[in-house]
Amino acid sequence: MDTITHGIAGALIGKGLLAERWGGAATLAATLGAVFPDSDVVSDFFSHNPASILEYHRGITHSFVAMPVFALGLGALVWWVARWRGIRVSFWALALAALAGIASHLLLDALTSYGTRLWEPISWARVSWDWLFEVDPILTALLLVPQVAAWVQRDREKAPWRALAMWGLFSVLAALVWGAEWAVGSPFGFRAVPIAAIVLAAIFFLPIYGGHFFEWTRREWCVAGLVLAALYIGLCGYEHHQALARVRQFASNQSLPVERFAAIPVPPSPAEWNGLVLTASGVYGARFDVAGSRAPRFRFLADSPPNAYIAQALRLPAVKAYLGFARFPVVRYLSRDGQKVVELFDIRFFNFEQRRGRRPFVYRVEFGPNGRVVGQGWRM
Repeated sequence: MDTITHGIAGALIGKGLLAERWGGAATLAATLGAVFPDSDVVSDFFSHNPASILEYHRGITHSFVAMPVFALGLGALVWWVARWRGIRVSFWALALAALAGIASHLLLDALTSYGTRLWEPISWARVSWDWLFEVDPILTALLLVPQVAAWVQRDREKAPWRALAMWGLFSVLAALVWGAEWAVGSPFGFRAVPIAAIVLAAIFFLPIYGGHFFEWTRREWCVAGLVLAALYIGLCGYEHHQALARVRQFASNQSLPVERFAAIPVPPSPAEWNGLVLTASGVYGARFDVAGSRAPRFRFLADSPPNAYIAQALRLPAVKAYLGFARFPVVRYLSRDGQKVVELFDIRFFNFEQRRGRRPFVYRVEFGPNGRVVGQGWRM
């Protein structure tokens, strides 16, 4: 999950469950806890290994084993800042708030398909529940909009102008999200944008003009956001179960020698999935809608036949790290205009309907005329 969404989730937890008893310092601690695990990305700036992000990201800072230590440290930091500003609050309350924020980060990351080492250093296995995409605009909206709605309603005199400004802003953001999803093959039509605008108008304006029934406190707004987010995640889990059954059925019908199979979410709809089946010679993949009745149409992406260039590439440390990360890797050998190239890509991040833009996590090894490696790194 992206760091911004993690921070929004931490703030929602703080405002909805902690602030009423322990104040704004608890919300700060929960928010810091929710973004802290992604501090491990700094390792990429100090490493000369092009695959370092795969080796160190979502490691020890994302571990339940180390979580109490980090929570105590963040709690102490916020406690010191609060004392410096003359605010008296329990250190243990702030440590608990930081713990809640970190736990939310770890669980949300585990729900994605990237892989999170939840038990490092006891185990280096990556946990990937595959319920959520790495960037899920629906979940982000469910976590953020209730907090903004509470802020809009807080000042009755300014509420109409705040509501109008936030409605306009979020409607534009909805259009931008639709544009980004359309660029990579989203099945949603543009009608999703006015539907989102109508829903946002109801959220922002009903509390002002809808009577006392809609006058909620900030805590009530945030608790509602937590409940809706939990229900949405539960829906994604149910849809994942349905999608996985379709992939399993395909592999069984084809009598494939399966090494691994999965259903990977495709944004922005919890009904859209990539079904993947790994075999010794390549990967079968299909994009499908679990709500549709048509059986998924799987394509086969074959590995290139083994040769000396592929064998040499597979011995490189960075390539070994890549293959340790990839769950559905495809290895391709390309020879064009005298240039020899080996490319590796993980079908887990492959949108089978994508028509534009680059594909992520493609690692490229280039060879010179003498057969030696002359360059390697991520294809940009």
